[in-house]
Amino acid sequence: MVSSASMPHIVLLDDSIFDNSAYVGGGPDVTAQLRLRLPSGWRATLRAEDGAVTSSVVRQIQQCPPDATHLIVSVGGNDALRHSGLLDEGARSVAAVVNRLGEIRERFQGDYRTMLDAVLASRLPTAVCTIYDAHYPDPLRQRLVITGLTIFNDVITREAFIRGLPLIDLRLVCDKAEDYANPIEPSVQGGAKIAAAIAALTTSHNWSQRRSAVFAF
Repeated sequence: MVSSASMPHIVLLDDSIFDNSAYVGGGPDVTAQLRLRLPSGWRATLRAEDGAVTSSVVRQIQQCPPDATHLIVSVGGNDALRHSGLLDEGARSVAAVVNRLGEIRERFQGDYRTMLDAVLASRLPTAVCTIYDAHYPDPLRQRLVITGLTIFNDVITREAFIRGLPLIDLRLVCDKAEDYANPIEPSVQGGAKIAAAIAALTTSHNWSQRRSAVFAF
């Protein structure tokens, strides 16, 4: 548990939503922007890695600083990307497509539950993030991506609410084209908005209660 004598130390886990330095053209990444928004004395450490998937979080947890006090998890986007080829496949029936999506959802749910169990075993205050909508220039591709991501975000929100975890809804945080450096990575502007949402959550949420709250600013 968090010691009352400890200065808060936030650790960011999983993928390039947090580890976005390669996509901002030398500008500040999410971690750098978060540090600017935290109260004096608070710290933030990046353990997320570009390209990581849900199963990667277990290893990242093992590499957390011993004085970590809060964990923020943004995971699932790369799991979804692994199945993006489905958007280009033909289908004999709607039922076949829905069944295939159901199989993907069940597999992700199992992986996500295993990941959350490992994270919560640390007994540290934890928040999770939804997968944002991305920004594809082709309207049809964008519609297909948003629709496909609903099955992943349903898992994330359900599992967060079952455990009473606070949730950052990145679909609402990164809601402008300028929030994206490319179709799937946050820009400097998007990173600033993500950092602001993390700072708002960690400094204002009542962690003593196991009650979910949604942060979208």
